[in-house]
Parts: sequence; C-alpha cells; structure tokens
Amino acid sequence: MRIPFLTKKSDAAKPVPPAPEEDIIDDKPMPLLEHLIELRSRLMWSLGAFLLAFFVCYHFSSALYGFLAQPLADVEVRLGGSQRMIYTSLTEGFFTYLKVAMFGGAFIAFPVMATQLWLFVAPGLYRSEKKALLPFLLASPVLFVMGAALAYYFVFPIAWGFFLSFQTPQGAGGLPIELEARVSEYLDLVMKLIFAFGVTFQLPVALSLMAKVGIVTSAGLKRYRRYAIVGMFIVAAILAPPDIITQCGLAIPLIALYEVSIIAAKLVEPKPVEV
Repeated sequence: MRIPFLTKKSDAAKPVPPAPEEDIIDDKPMPLLEHLIELRSRLMWSLGAFLLAFFVCYHFSSALYGFLAQPLADVEVRLGGSQRMIYTSLTEGFFTYLKVAMFGGAFIAFPVMATQLWLFVAPGLYRSEKKALLPFLLASPVLFVMGAALAYYFVFPIAWGFFLSFQTPQGAGGLPIELEARVSEYLDLVMKLIFAFGVTFQLPVALSLMAKVGIVTSAGLKRYRRYAIVGMFIVAAILAPPDIITQCGLAIPLIALYEVSIIAAKLVEPKPVEV
C-alpha cells in the first residue's frame, strides 16, 4: 500500500536492493483514489466510535465527574472542608459535562482509532517493520494508563491536600478562608494533569523507537543524562501547576522512565557490524 513519491532522476537511477524473500509487503498496488476511499472509511469508523463513546459518557457524565472529583472530596472530608463545588456561569455546568463526555469518549474510543490507523498503515509495511512496531504499539496505551493512574491515585491526593492546607477555619481570627472550587476550573486542571502524565509516560516508547532506527544510542542517552534530568524538571514546571509537589510528582517518574529507556534502547539498537 505504499504510495510512490516523486524522486530526483539521480535517485531513480540508483538500484534499490531487493528485500529479503521472506520480508515482503502483504499488499497489492492500489491507485490513489482507492487509498483516499480507504482513508475515509477508517476516519468514519474512528469518528463513529468516538461519537458512540461520547454519547455513552455524556449519559454517565455526572458519575464520571464524581470520579474525577473524588480525590478532592476525600481530602475535603479529611480536613473538614465544605465538600461542595460551584459554578458561576449559567452554562458552565452544561459545558463542563460536555468536556467530561469528550474526555471520556476520546479515552474509550482511542483503541478503536489506533486500530483503524494501524489497519491503514500496516499493509504498506514489511513484515519485519510490523514485528518491530507491534511491541511499541502495545506498550503505548499501557504506559498512558500508568501515567494517568499515577496522577489520579498518588499525585492528586498529595497536591490537593497541600493546596487545601491554606484554608483558615472558623474562629482562627480574622475572616475565614475556604475553598469554593469551580467545576470547570477543577476539570481543566485534572484533565491537563492526566493528559500530561499520560503523554510524558510515552518517553520509553519514543526513545526506544529512535534507538531502533539509529537516531539515538544508549551510550548517548547515558552521556546526556544530566541534561535530560534538567530538561525533565523544566517540562514538569511547564505542564504541572506551580507547586513543587506536583512538579516532583511528574519529574521523578520521568527520570525513572529515562533510565528504563536507556535499557530498552540498548536492547533494540542496531548492533555494530563486525568487519
């Protein structure tokens, strides 16, 4: 299913070494129009899966929002807070539930969309390329879920407890300070952190793929480790809220994943050819 691209005459004149007999492309030549028709079909399946998941999630949007707000509610109970959230705009509650449904729909429909992408691309790959890419495709959603789970079950309770510690209870002198969290602001923060943790947990997949094609090496990753650590704290400062707890909660796992990436890169990088 490879689509030929225009090449220079000098490039066209160079002989292309044939692929090994067992390493072939399991596909037949197709005109461009058929490629476009297949692409439209894959996009329609992906869109249909997302819309179906969106409507299901919208039906359960109140429960989904309750699940996302549970870490804050648990901390509020422990500290004796107000245990409620507010919205200050007439349409804020409705659009918040729409965001929850879109977030949940994209999360649920992602396997279908990834499968459709793979079905469109895979016929144009050699068998060796399919075998090389398949482990990374399987590891990517697992790592994303691991990052999201780390944010939800570990970082959120610690970070929310830190933020709520600035409340001043009744009778402490002066005016009391209590949190009145807006539903939309809380949801935006939660989705941002879950997405940030999930994406940054793709680091081993990205570096391993780059090592497999020869862009980076395990020795180079070791050599630039100190710069990578500084870069991870910078990324955490950009993606996470401006508190040291959340930033460290993102940066420290990234450093551990970088060490895992060095090991994975050493396993998959091309071995030097002995002369």
